[in-house]
Order: sequence, then structure tokens, then C-alpha cells
Amino acid sequence: MHIVAGNGVEYMNLILYSILLIIGLTTEVSAWNDFGHMTMGAIAYEHLTPKVRTTVDALLRLNPLYQEWVAGIAEQDKGKVAFMKAATWPDMIKTDLRYTNDGNLPNSPDAERNIGYDDKLMHRYWHFIDNPYSSDGTTLPAPDFPNAQTQIVAFRETLRDSSASDELRSYDLVWLLHLVGDVHQPLHTITRFNQRQPKGDKGGNDVRVCVTATTCDGKLHRFWDDLLGTSEDYKAAIAIAKTLVPEPNLAAISDEAIWIEESFLAAKQTAYATPIGVDEGPYNLTDTYKAAALKVGEGRIALAGIRLAHLLNEALN
Repeated sequence: MHIVAGNGVEYMNLILYSILLIIGLTTEVSAWNDFGHMTMGAIAYEHLTPKVRTTVDALLRLNPLYQEWVAGIAEQDKGKVAFMKAATWPDMIKTDLRYTNDGNLPNSPDAERNIGYDDKLMHRYWHFIDNPYSSDGTTLPAPDFPNAQTQIVAFRETLRDSSASDELRSYDLVWLLHLVGDVHQPLHTITRFNQRQPKGDKGGNDVRVCVTATTCDGKLHRFWDDLLGTSEDYKAAIAIAKTLVPEPNLAAISDEAIWIEESFLAAKQTAYATPIGVDEGPYNLTDTYKAAALKVGEGRIALAGIRLAHLLNEALN
């Protein structure tokens, strides 16, 4: 947007733009917050082969934010910290004025394009897949395309393609780091429809919850995003990562469709469990609900980390 100093019209346009940006951010579609994504990244990085780790480190240096990620970081830690922070990059661009918010639905003819860092669209619809769910027979629409599942497939293929440019592989790598985490967040794989909410609840974004007796303005989706905490400290994320152990019988599953189905079932069985009712709420979250959610969340992040490592080891080895 071109701004001319002293031009009242341009100034008012800037104010309007800022308001629209804030409105856009209120319909958030992020999954695990930065801390959750960094924790997953810490798990994954420790399970990369030495060869793949070297390749990943080199590709991440091509990201425009790389120098910010490693500023002040000891040389021996730069690779891991950059990897962890790269897992948050697709959320970072949602508040970057250099990027265009093209909406939460893939309505643009450029929705599927894969052109690397020259792409200045936010592609919010890449972060989730709205598999429909109803308990009362409400008519269910099909998920929109492209979505998180289609993009994981596409980006994995780019990493496997030795003829693809390093710049494109870097772009697809950071998206993969993020999206593998996203699809392990149960409410990023589902939208609930019923007679009270016939247009869907946007993965719990339209369900209000009371996290404490005095905090009653939260969203169900955000509660799940923040299960591991809201710190921005990468050292804390590394510490938490060391305590999370993935279920060994599930860790080797490489099919993203199965990951998504697992999350979908977890959403139905745990995220929408009592005390969550059938409309927008608000609902008081009980200690029993919170404990069950945390157990599921920790398990999903642990699986996301080890599965991401397996994916990268296979694609880049």
C-alpha cells in the first residue's frame, strides 16, 4: 500500500487496512501455538539422520527470517533452533504486512500454486482440513481443496524431487514443518455441524469456553492450541520435548491420511466431550476435561515430531 505523508485519504485508508487486518486475525486458524510447534520441532530434529540434518540446515538458511532465528544463538545450536523456529514461520507471515491475506477459504486461482518465497499469499486454508462431523444428521459439505492434507502430499514430493530448486525446497520444507504439526492438532481436522450451527463451528473457533471461573471469553480451538503453554522460550520447548515419548506402535505410520483420521477421532472423542455442548457455549472446562485434553495433546505433539523426522529422512536421504 502506497502512503503519502500528510495525505488524509491515504491515512484513513491505512486505518481501515489496520482494522481489516485485526478483523482477519480474529478468525484465527493457527493450530499449536509457537511453543507447541517448537516443541514438535525439537523432537523431530533429534531424530534426523546426520546427512538429512545437514541438508535441512542448508535449506533453512535460504528462509528470509533465518538470520533473525539464529541471532545470538551459539554456533553449535543454530541448526536446531532455526529448525524449531522455522516450524512457526507459516503462522508468522499472518501478521506480516508484506503478505496478503487471501482468506480462510481457497477461492483464489493461486490457491494451489507452489512458487517459493516469491509467493506473498498467506494461504491460511493450507493449515487445516475441515472434515465434517455431525451428531444429529445435519447435511455435511465436502472439505475444501487445497487443504493441509493436499499440501503435505505436494510438499513432500517437492523435497523428493532432486531437480527442484533449493529455494523452492526450502519454502516447502518450512511449510511441511508446520503442517505436520497442524494436522496432529485434533481441531485442525474437523468442523462440527448441527442444527444449532448449520454452517459449522470452524474447528471449535465458534465455540466459547471458560478456562477458569473468571476467564470466560476463550475459544475451544485456542484452548487446544495452548495446551502445552504459551512461552516463546525455545529452551523451555527443548526441555518439554525431552519428556514427551511417542506411542511406539503409531510412530512409524507415514500416511498423512491416517494422521488426520487419528486427529479427527480425537476431536470427536475428547475435544467435543462433556462439558462441551452442541452450540456456541460458553462451557466451563472441568479439571477432568483439561487433564484428558493435555494427555491427548502431548501424545499428538510427540507423534508429530517423530513422524516429521521419518518423513524428512525418507524424502531427503
